[in-house]
Amino acid sequence: MERKLNKQNMFLYRFTQAAAWIVSKAFFKRKVVRNELKGKKGPIVVIANHQAALDFVNLISSVRQPMRFVISNSFYKTMPVKGIMTKIGVIPKQQFQTSLKDMHSMKAVIDSNEILAIYPAGLMCEDGISTPIPIATYRFLQWLQADIYVAKTSGTYFCTPKWSKKNRAGRTYLDIYKLFSKEELATLSNEEIRERADEALLFDAYREQETLKVKYCHGDNIEGLENVLYLCPHCKREYTVRVRDKHTIYCTECGFAEKSDKYGFLHKEGEVGEELRYVSDWSRLVHDDLKARMSDGECAELSCGTKFLTVNEKKKKFVESGEGTVTLTADKFILSGTMNGEEICLEIPSKMFPSLPFKPGKYIEIQHNDDIIRCMLDDGKLAMKFINMLKINHEIFEDEHCHV
Repeated sequence: MERKLNKQNMFLYRFTQAAAWIVSKAFFKRKVVRNELKGKKGPIVVIANHQAALDFVNLISSVRQPMRFVISNSFYKTMPVKGIMTKIGVIPKQQFQTSLKDMHSMKAVIDSNEILAIYPAGLMCEDGISTPIPIATYRFLQWLQADIYVAKTSGTYFCTPKWSKKNRAGRTYLDIYKLFSKEELATLSNEEIRERADEALLFDAYREQETLKVKYCHGDNIEGLENVLYLCPHCKREYTVRVRDKHTIYCTECGFAEKSDKYGFLHKEGEVGEELRYVSDWSRLVHDDLKARMSDGECAELSCGTKFLTVNEKKKKFVESGEGTVTLTADKFILSGTMNGEEICLEIPSKMFPSLPFKPGKYIEIQHNDDIIRCMLDDGKLAMKFINMLKINHEIFEDEHCHV
């Protein structure tokens, strides 16, 4: 299957670059550590880590050569500037799913000796820990047959945390370097590719911050973090965690409390429990506790009442289309209720998904064929538990079936 690329509108592309440059300098205060892409021509694939929704701003403003970005289909369909994105050459695809059409669209970029930019994790992180990268990604990189460069961003997680309603300006860094030549890539095993790519792309933003020590504007405001860290690390109760006075996260049951500082680190207050300095460590504890309980036969499935929202192509936004229940089992989502005036009972395989788009405390998004279904949960605090269960099911699936 050969696909023809639409020609990029270079006036619009340069305008987008200029706008991104302003944001990257004024808000992200972006500093380029090195740029080994300077002066290079395609075919090239740039793989980038994904700390925040606007990571592409730093990348597109730092590389003079035109690139074609692969973006979320959900983002693409709900943007009022969808037409402009098409003209500058973006390639929309479903997150965590790659169809033959998507593969050939991306291969067409390489076959045209251009530069393709991909965020393999597919999703910004919610806790400073990179979203797992699907195993198939490494095979796909080899199939593309091109030089591979890494664009590693640091600090953007703290500027626009997924759990917060507030943005906070501060220094960020971008390091662009060559990871594989086309010739070397062809000689490596999938495991060797995975090891080196993971080393380049995976991160813990809080441990990076120990070295960077950047202060972010309002960086100690942790309102919303309770939607991610929903389990108390001391008494192990769920949904007893709250935030008070913008800076203190605490448990209403046992009194465990920590206060944040301008760097985003946590410091224990009072005598209850042990200090957890990093949000990422607390999040791992939440994940591991749930995984242990699932292994013991608890939490076999999770259900919640929900409103269903789907994309209105004309309005370019999600609109309410029904209501019902969303259930996650070990291997599928079950959506039951009404949608667009009809009774539904959809079963959507889930174990191949390492994660899904979601908003802590609000919703999860499930892709079904070409449709994107946003489940606006009646009990928003369950959103993070749905995502943690999904991640654990995927880990179990990979351990049992997938070996590269």
